Amino acid sequence: MSIIDGALAANSTLADGYDPALGALPHPKIAVVTCADPRLTSVVRLMGLPDADVDLIRNVGTVVDDDVVRSLIISTRVLGTREIMIINHNECGLTAFSGDELAAKLRDETGSEPVAPATFYSFTDVEQNTREQMLKARSHPWIAADIPVRGFVFDVHTGRLTEVSAQGDASSQTGA
Repeated sequence: MSIIDGALAANSTLADGYDPALGALPHPKIAVVTCADPRLTSVVRLMGLPDADVDLIRNVGTVVDDDVVRSLIISTRVLGTREIMIINHNECGLTAFSGDELAAKLRDETGSEPVAPATFYSFTDVEQNTREQMLKARSHPWIAADIPVRGFVFDVHTGRLTEVSAQGDASSQTGA
């Protein structure tokens, strides 16, 4: 049985206990942009936030790209989100290679030169990457200036968050 088939079988049983009230229009209070890395799956629970309060936006590398900006605009302008949290993490897989190296490897393996993705958004410094993503979110004119945009690094070994200052020096706020 494939993983998908197993998931469908489990869903047919587990959905019996689904609360239909969860189907109501969402009204999140905070948007959390984080990595798709499975080690961050429980990050909302580790912050003590109810699922209904969080608009969780995930992609590989915690990249504030066009799609994330689109999601943040909808979250803040349509759904009513009032804060944005960007959560990167230590030991991210995007620090293990350069985007140019990966593109060259894929061209060699496949013989193809695709148009997309234009970049893989690899990086070497998790705090600097967090700052860059904060700046991308903060600088978009359709994300209101009164919406706080704060960045954090999640430690995959301890589950703790450390705030990253937008100015370039990591603060000592943990568990914030």
